[in-house]
Amino acid sequence: MVYKRGGVYHYKFMWNGKLVRKSTRVGNKRDAEQIEAAERTRRAKGEAGIKEKPKCPTMAQFAPKFTAAIETTCSEKPATVGFYKEKLRRLLADQKLPGTSLDAIDEAVIDAYKQRRSRQKSRYKRTLSVASINRELATLRRMLRLAQEWKMLDRVPRIHLLRGERQREFVVSHKLEPIYLNAAPQPLKDVAILILETGVRPGEAANLQWSDVYLQPAVHAELGYIAIRKGKSRNAKRNLSLTARAAEMLTARKAAVKSPWVFPGDSADAPILGTSLDHQHNDVRDNLKLSKEFVVHSLRHTMLTRLGEAGADAFTIMRIAGHSSVTVSQRYVHPTPENMERAFDRMEKLNAVKFEQAEAEAKAEAAAANGVVTNLVTAQKAIPRESSQVFEFKMTGP
Repeated sequence: MVYKRGGVYHYKFMWNGKLVRKSTRVGNKRDAEQIEAAERTRRAKGEAGIKEKPKCPTMAQFAPKFTAAIETTCSEKPATVGFYKEKLRRLLADQKLPGTSLDAIDEAVIDAYKQRRSRQKSRYKRTLSVASINRELATLRRMLRLAQEWKMLDRVPRIHLLRGERQREFVVSHKLEPIYLNAAPQPLKDVAILILETGVRPGEAANLQWSDVYLQPAVHAELGYIAIRKGKSRNAKRNLSLTARAAEMLTARKAAVKSPWVFPGDSADAPILGTSLDHQHNDVRDNLKLSKEFVVHSLRHTMLTRLGEAGADAFTIMRIAGHSSVTVSQRYVHPTPENMERAFDRMEKLNAVKFEQAEAEAKAEAAAANGVVTNLVTAQKAIPRESSQVFEFKMTGP
């Protein structure tokens, strides 16, 4: 029962022969009755061996566990660990999100976060880019999914990324390429050649070892290749053929470099840092007065664009680039009217060849069948008349 004392309701009831008495700390009778019922339910579940679900932590409380999980999962990718730490720092800098319980983060809370971030300015007093906000949302999504895997959440809200994210589309023209390479210092120049010829990611080029370089072609192959052992996506592990220019560069470099790394850094025992390549590239770009959109990754984008222009299909580009899905690769395939017309022409020629082969095979089969019939008739004519009569008798007799 509940009763009022001094403006606050209390409850008391007998449980297993013992009196339970406690204040509800509320002045509303209905609320007090709900509190009493909740206490009875809690005790009943305890006796039945049903454990109460632990209280869900806030995002700020869960953040250290998320960071530790990322450091373990991505231990071989320090850049990825740094990426998530930086995005998490920005999430925790929000005025409301850190103190929100994970199970209370729903679509409405996420939408409110988008609105707040869209109104904020960067340290350079510029409006935050859509890409920056989307990377934070992607980090939040991964955090919530991890909490769900650990049975802290029943569901993860749908997180829709903001539209209008601008992608770098800078392509190095064939006219600009020799100008850039002549101005680039080593090892940037050789790294650029490797990316332009094979389409590797800058990080994959920087971490390439001589043990993964095969200048001599494999059996039944015409070109040497490099082996990418691991990388950004699940399809990153792949072999990439070496063009004549790439093979020539690697041959010259192998004779001059005394390190297990193709592109060593300040020490021969470690690969060059991506930031070092960025600094060299930025200096060249600024000296040549090129667009800020031209980053090291643009060299890879250039090679894949050229593949598409050369007629490579999206699935081939996906395998060469190591993309996670063919959807990413489709952006490099731009069928022109001429290419589409050539596709129909190739199909027509293929059909003509196949129909001719099918007709020839049909004639050969007919000729073979006709030969069997002719041989059978000849054999029957060769059988003596007496033998034929005996044969007929045996076939028709009892």
